[in-house]
Amino acid sequence: MDLFSHAEAKEKGPGRDALTVTRLLRRMRNLLEIEIGEVWVEGEVSNLRKQGSGHWYFSLKDEGGQLACAMFSARRREGHAVLEDGAKVRLRGEVTLYEARGATQLVVREVEAAGAGTLQAQFEALKKRLADEGLFDESRKKKIPKFPRRIGVVTSASGAALQDMLNVLGRRAPWIKLHLADVKVQGKGAELGIARAIEKLGQPEDNGWPNCDVIIVGRGGGSIEDLWNFNEEIVARAVAASKVPVVSAVGHEIDFTIVDFAADLRAPTPSAAAELVVPDREELLRSLASQAMRLKRRSQEEVASRKQQVGYLERLFRSEPEVLLRQPLMQLAELQARLERSQQESVRMRENKIRELRVRWEANQPEKVIARRHEANRAQGERLLHAVKIQLQANREKLARLRSVLQALGPESALERGFSITLNEKGEAVSDPKAVAEGEILETVLHKGRLSSRVERTRNEYW
Repeated sequence: MDLFSHAEAKEKGPGRDALTVTRLLRRMRNLLEIEIGEVWVEGEVSNLRKQGSGHWYFSLKDEGGQLACAMFSARRREGHAVLEDGAKVRLRGEVTLYEARGATQLVVREVEAAGAGTLQAQFEALKKRLADEGLFDESRKKKIPKFPRRIGVVTSASGAALQDMLNVLGRRAPWIKLHLADVKVQGKGAELGIARAIEKLGQPEDNGWPNCDVIIVGRGGGSIEDLWNFNEEIVARAVAASKVPVVSAVGHEIDFTIVDFAADLRAPTPSAAAELVVPDREELLRSLASQAMRLKRRSQEEVASRKQQVGYLERLFRSEPEVLLRQPLMQLAELQARLERSQQESVRMRENKIRELRVRWEANQPEKVIARRHEANRAQGERLLHAVKIQLQANREKLARLRSVLQALGPESALERGFSITLNEKGEAVSDPKAVAEGEILETVLHKGRLSSRVERTRNEYW
């Protein structure tokens, strides 16, 4: 802490020994942290920014102003789930000054919804987190059996809730077997015992506990602090993981706990839970009596109807016995006719199949196949020979045309018309007088022979 006092500054007078910006900011920060320190403050969240580092930054405002806030390692801070833009919250934190920017801010340690206590804020935060995780989805709920034989109860053996459930079960379904998991339902650490009991009843084959058809978890009413063990995450996850259906029966009808949302069924009270999981003996007896009455009446009606039929058949047999055989004889005749028709149709189908196979066999005899192939080869050879003749004739005609063109355009034709070709001593055709020298021997090719001559002189004139 800077020990530079106000009196010393006043004694030295204005304009002497000025403070550096850093020292002034540090004094301001010390003043804020000492004079104000840790406080609770209430307002509305705005401009919430969640950094990838895990730190959250936002502003807390009301109608008169706003305050910059920072929550470092936000997800590890109590009540962080209630933070969202526009939310009314209460914050506990330390007022300080960030020297690098010269800005005051509140370093937040704890958050709760405005108007709610810390427990309620924790309740809402856990409820939201587990709901987002899908722990309360209806698709996870298991069906409660209609006629359970053994019920597991997780509660205190000395609590009124157990006595209420025993009274209801004894009245409605005295044949039910009950397995009690005696646990503490209030106080520090009670949630651990509750969760362990649910896990053992929910997976009895792994723990040596009896197999139950349904589990009731509950206790009597009380304050939110009294019921808080049923708002712990470990209990909610044990309920959700149970292979056996779980009924929540915590507190009174107006009380809601996290277990209520995780359970497969919520009962408003422990007594109501007992009524929901077992049928009423009196109603079952009335239903059985009603069904027995209907069954007896239908049986009597069926017996009377059968007696009438037997009596009719007896009278009919005594008077005209042949009538009894008339229908069977007609059915027998019909069956015989159908059998004959079926046999005849089968025979016709087989005969047709045999004829078809014979035709195919005759058509595919080796000598006939060879004859057909010889004929095909002969026809193919004739077509090939005809095509070759046509191609040869076309080639002859083409050759004749080319010969006539060659005769017309070749050098022999020009020689016949009196033209000649002059060659130098190298045998090259001479087309320019400049290409030869005087005295050079030239050879002239004519139509009917050759001439040799010596160059006396050259001229560049054509005629």
